[in-house]
Amino acid sequence: MVKAVILLSGGIDSSTTLAFAKREGYECYALSFDYGQRHRIELEASQKIAQLLGVKRHLIIRFDMREIGGSALTGDFEVPTVTFATKKERLQSQIEIPVTYVPARNTIFLSFALAWAEVLEAPYIFIGANAIDYSGYPDCRPEYLWAFEDMANLATKASVEGRLRFEIKAPLLYMTKAEIIRLGTSLGLDYSLTWSCYNPQEKAGKLLPCGRCDSCYFRIKGFKQAGMEDPLHYA
Repeated sequence: MVKAVILLSGGIDSSTTLAFAKREGYECYALSFDYGQRHRIELEASQKIAQLLGVKRHLIIRFDMREIGGSALTGDFEVPTVTFATKKERLQSQIEIPVTYVPARNTIFLSFALAWAEVLEAPYIFIGANAIDYSGYPDCRPEYLWAFEDMANLATKASVEGRLRFEIKAPLLYMTKAEIIRLGTSLGLDYSLTWSCYNPQEKAGKLLPCGRCDSCYFRIKGFKQAGMEDPLHYA
């Protein structure tokens, strides 16, 4: 069985990507990160999904990106709220990348994944990047992913010696969120175990998704367009 490292945040995209990789017959090694994110609850979701899908190993790497800051997810400034109307206006005006962008996050994550893949002798790295229903982050674009793949095969001992050629797989890259949800459902994925929200809200002693951040917006929109009910309750 061919080994693959799968980046797993516990959200819709990464969880569906893991389910897809399992369906395709890969021996899956899931990799998650505790990097000081305000929505650290996503790690609980990643653990539930990894257990549900029976990965070979689930590794959580811990480091603190709050020391760097530069993002609403790792700093003290607020996560912006979004409505369907304001989102449409923002997309039409093509304004700057939102403050929820974490500097070089996917580059850091993929670098860890590459290191683990080399040790495991796993030629494939899966990432749930999406370039359709997403917030406009530069490190989710196809040209970025292919550039990282080229770099990976220049930077590692295994590839330089000709023992492995690493490939970045992003099976959801050109799918809408509704299409992703339909795919995951067909694979038996339980979306009630996933977490998407950037700004969790405490209500009656329980953390609930805010329903107003970018990530909640795309999740709500996806379930609506898929003609399905989102199993999560919102604050």
